[in-house]
Amino acid sequence: MSKGSYPGPGMLPPLVAEEMHYHEHTLYSVAANLPRTLSEPQEPTASTSSPPRRPSPAPDSMTVSSEEEVRMAVPHPNAYYCPRENGWVILLWKNSSVAPPLARSFKSDHPLPHQDRRRTTTDCVAEKKEMFEPMNKTHHFHRYQNAIDSRKLTPPFLRDLWEASPEKQRRRGGAILPDGFDPKKLKEDELEDSDEEEGRLFDLYICCQCQLYVVASGLIPGIIPRDTWAQFLEDKMANPPPGTLPKQSAHQAVETILLAIENHVFKGKHKPLRTDGTAFQKKLGYGPAVKEIFSLMGFNEESSKNEMHLRPPEIDSNTPHGKINRQRLLRVWVEISSWLYIYRKLNRTHLRGPVDEVLMLHTAEALDGKRNYSVHVNLEGVREMYQTAIGAHVDQIPRNLLSQKMVQASETDMLPPGVWQGLGLTYRSYSPELLAFGYLAQCRCDPANTMLYYTYLATIVQLMSTLGEDVPQQLQELLAIENSRNRFTQADLERAVAQLGFGPEGSLRVDYDNEIDDEFVANAWRARVKEAMHDTIDGANKLREANEAFRIVAEARGSVALHGMWEYSKSMMTADRAYKLLEIPEDTEDEMVITVFNMRLEERPHEVEKMREAIVTIADVRDSERLRQFARTGVDPGYIRAPIRPDLPRGLNQLTNTCYLNSLLQYFYTIKDLREAVRPMFQADAKTLADDKMTDDQLKKHRVGGRLVTRREIVRSRKFISQLAALFHQLEHDNNPAITPTIELAKLALVTSKDEEEDEVERGGTASSNDTDATLVEDSASPGARYGSPEEGTRSPGGTVLGKRPRKLGRATTASAMDEDTPVREEEGYVMVPSPPVSPRHARKTSEVKDQDGDVSMRTATPHAETKSTALEQPMAPIVPRDDEMMFGRQHDVAECMDNCMFQIETALLRFDGSGGPESSQDIDKTSVVKRLFYGKLRQRIVASPENASSRSSIHEKEDLFSHLPLNVTEDGTDIYDGLSGYFYDTVEFEGKKSRMEVELVDVPPLLQVQLQRVQFNRETLQPYKNQAYVKFHETIYLDRYLDGGDPQKKMRSKAIQHELTSCRDRWRLLKQGKGGAPYYNTLGSTISFLSRQEAIELPEADAQLINALRAEQEFVQLEMDSLQKKIVALKTELEALWADDHEVAYELTSVFIHRGNSPSWGHYFFYSRNLPGQPEQWFKYNDSDVTVVDKSEVFADTTGDTANPYLLVFARKGAEVVDTVKRAV
Repeated sequence: MSKGSYPGPGMLPPLVAEEMHYHEHTLYSVAANLPRTLSEPQEPTASTSSPPRRPSPAPDSMTVSSEEEVRMAVPHPNAYYCPRENGWVILLWKNSSVAPPLARSFKSDHPLPHQDRRRTTTDCVAEKKEMFEPMNKTHHFHRYQNAIDSRKLTPPFLRDLWEASPEKQRRRGGAILPDGFDPKKLKEDELEDSDEEEGRLFDLYICCQCQLYVVASGLIPGIIPRDTWAQFLEDKMANPPPGTLPKQSAHQAVETILLAIENHVFKGKHKPLRTDGTAFQKKLGYGPAVKEIFSLMGFNEESSKNEMHLRPPEIDSNTPHGKINRQRLLRVWVEISSWLYIYRKLNRTHLRGPVDEVLMLHTAEALDGKRNYSVHVNLEGVREMYQTAIGAHVDQIPRNLLSQKMVQASETDMLPPGVWQGLGLTYRSYSPELLAFGYLAQCRCDPANTMLYYTYLATIVQLMSTLGEDVPQQLQELLAIENSRNRFTQADLERAVAQLGFGPEGSLRVDYDNEIDDEFVANAWRARVKEAMHDTIDGANKLREANEAFRIVAEARGSVALHGMWEYSKSMMTADRAYKLLEIPEDTEDEMVITVFNMRLEERPHEVEKMREAIVTIADVRDSERLRQFARTGVDPGYIRAPIRPDLPRGLNQLTNTCYLNSLLQYFYTIKDLREAVRPMFQADAKTLADDKMTDDQLKKHRVGGRLVTRREIVRSRKFISQLAALFHQLEHDNNPAITPTIELAKLALVTSKDEEEDEVERGGTASSNDTDATLVEDSASPGARYGSPEEGTRSPGGTVLGKRPRKLGRATTASAMDEDTPVREEEGYVMVPSPPVSPRHARKTSEVKDQDGDVSMRTATPHAETKSTALEQPMAPIVPRDDEMMFGRQHDVAECMDNCMFQIETALLRFDGSGGPESSQDIDKTSVVKRLFYGKLRQRIVASPENASSRSSIHEKEDLFSHLPLNVTEDGTDIYDGLSGYFYDTVEFEGKKSRMEVELVDVPPLLQVQLQRVQFNRETLQPYKNQAYVKFHETIYLDRYLDGGDPQKKMRSKAIQHELTSCRDRWRLLKQGKGGAPYYNTLGSTISFLSRQEAIELPEADAQLINALRAEQEFVQLEMDSLQKKIVALKTELEALWADDHEVAYELTSVFIHRGNSPSWGHYFFYSRNLPGQPEQWFKYNDSDVTVVDKSEVFADTTGDTANPYLLVFARKGAEVVDTVKRAV
């Protein structure tokens, strides 16, 4: 045993006692006596009322055994009989400084306890450190299985001669001699074991703190196996002779067997037993069990004169085989006598406790009324003796201190199996002191498995707490101390392994086991550390978790190398330390980091190594190849574009101020059907693109956006789609990290055909050469402005059949609500009115202004003065001329750019030759990829209020197409359903009166675009502003509540709740914002403070009564706001619960367009896209030339207080499969 090795797990005395022999089975010491001669009067061992038998004369040929021979029939002086098993257990214990001799074959995973420590203490429990304090709470034994050779015991225990090895039995012909066997031919040396053969192997239990050790055998079976004996007794009790009770039958049968043995061994009566005799059949019978018992005792069957006999075995001590048979018969005589002794004792003393079925008798029955056979053995229980010797007696270790709840938990699955045994004790012997002692002893003797023992301890304490039990103070303190020592449980280890990326769900996709080498574990830790350093949001917490997980795994593996790495990590350079060392903020650009590094190096040259480590750390955190090369060479390599994986999407380089165009182009590329529709136009020949040979009749058959198109627009659109197809081809095949769109593509996307014509007119050119009379008559608006209303023909883009609304009604009717004025007229029985003046929620027509970074405006509205005139009387204010020209034309906002692109895509895909496509407008609407993907149908209905219902028809209704749904942005705390509900159910002004506007979805598109209207108008400053309010949106939305049809009662209730909810929010907003942006509560407070403190001016009215009234009003305002807030929450909850089960029309979020900036006059656009269909949990961030994978939490983050927030959300109909985000030819 090498120095520093440990004896391994141990056990406390109560568990040792149970391991030595099953605790419900009692062991007995057996003292066998020579039967008295027949001439002597016999005293029965058990009291009986039967008269004494008459003495019989001694037989002529009696073979009398000696007292020594009978005593030696017990297997060993330390052998104890178990009547339950009909076998023997050898137990011996001793306090000795000399370790017992071990078997030659003994092998163990753990060495024996240190002998030097054991020699110093004879008994660690009996000896005292002080006057009254024992040295130990109890012994701590270690078990070594099959450690002791029974031949080396004192006295030795040898195998019985009839238990020869199979080979020797084969050579001898077996212990049961066949007919005609000549014992004289059997050599004496064949009966003796070889000196090289080991005896029986016994277990060794040795205390690691003192000289006490215990040797215990397993069960040594008796001559008659337990199962055979049990079957014999069962047969006798199941089939008693007439007039005999079941237990009497068994009792008589056992006595009969003993008498047969005694007659043969002690009385010299060697006459064969006649099995078909009347007495034999009555008391024994000759069934299979009886036949086997006599065969095991050496009796042989023989038949003569049609009679069956059992011939007793040869027992002449002068022959080797006779000696064997004699010893075996004496052993079986002792065993059956011992069993009968206990059998009688149990039934006469009414012993309590569990009794095996083999021994169980009904105490109401009486034994045989005749004088019983006298047994010649005395038995005494030894449980208390060996328990006291090893320290397991109840007086030494109390029992049953555990609560009933914990006992039940220990006996069921509530407590994992092996917990108590793992700590070396049993739940019956629990006490807080013993549990703490067992835990500490296990950790001391087997430190490699400390985690396992701490898991057991924590499990027990946790279960006590869970069951409502009071956890003893000693255990609480022990657990606290162990926690302070950084102990961890098995569950902690499993979490640590998962934290490092192992497991089927981990990033490594590798299961963790002992085959994993240390270097692989270290690399996994380094990867987690690197990820944590790259996380700017929760990096510090992730770094701490990664280091803690690494420590746990290192300690669990017992790896010195890994533990050393963890120790080093505590002083390892982190990103925070690196930035602090260089004294720079985290967002410092690489070039400036290098400059500052050189400055710091000049100031503190002695810290060169530490600063170089800081540079390396920052390079790793940023994944900056530039900083890595600088740290390696000391030379700044300049700007280096990071490589990008071939399977990731490509970015788009910005052309001056086209970041919003880049987002739009990337969005189009993610739409599978649109991408496939554009593909055929890649590398189209110039003739095809420039072909404008269309007849007027052909042109009249095609309408796009509700109007006819010109030859010029068709040719222009084909050029656009050809450029778009070329870009899509590059996005699929190009290996460059970012692609630069052509100037021509950007011009065609950003400049409408009408703008282009106006520019030519201003330059003195003409735009009519490609138009016909028919097209000139009906060409009343630009494509971008008119595109959204394919059903309206030449209606004004600013008009709607539904009258004035305090918001836009949809892309169909509001594509360019501020472009031009249109007079009131009637069409198809509906009143047509112009759109309302621009309001804080309506600013639509925009222009873009570059900021200092080259970013562009979100949208800039030209404000209109507030007026009290009705919509019929108020003309639109003129549009301020634009002065923000780009290098190729005027700028437009994102919505106009999208309109223009979609208009050109649909126009370019028109077919005029009749060979490949539809020619009627109806057919075009059915097959157009744009209409099919983006357009749905809605029904708008104006319902007059009850008091105004008599003026004209109370309901005005019309169906129309839509390509997006506008969502009003109001204040923080609303979600997408709140905004949509405001659109589908609103109050409008119609014919100068308040009316209710209801919108329902008749048909929904595969792609649903929801536009968040953030540009609003401040009536106080007469300036537009961007509303930064956070609008919560979801990964999946359900449009069932807005769909035509459905449960009318549910819809009616929903409208009522929504109406009340809107009223509460409007009132709360009024109180919150006050007049001029000053909340009423604060205004009242300021007024009260001023009036209470000012003394410069005498104000008679500002008395205490006025101040109290103002305070009362202030409290009333606060109470009303609190009440409204509670009601808003309740109504919102009720509304969502109403539609909780309606999930038929489900849409999944696919794209999120973001504008970053404080003002609508400038800002930056980028775009998130979900990786569908392959990896729906993965999101890409498209930021011009950079495309990165981001966590989903970034997309759905609460943007309260942030200037980067969504302005367009795109959802795909669940199951439509129209989005294929990543299309790369890898």
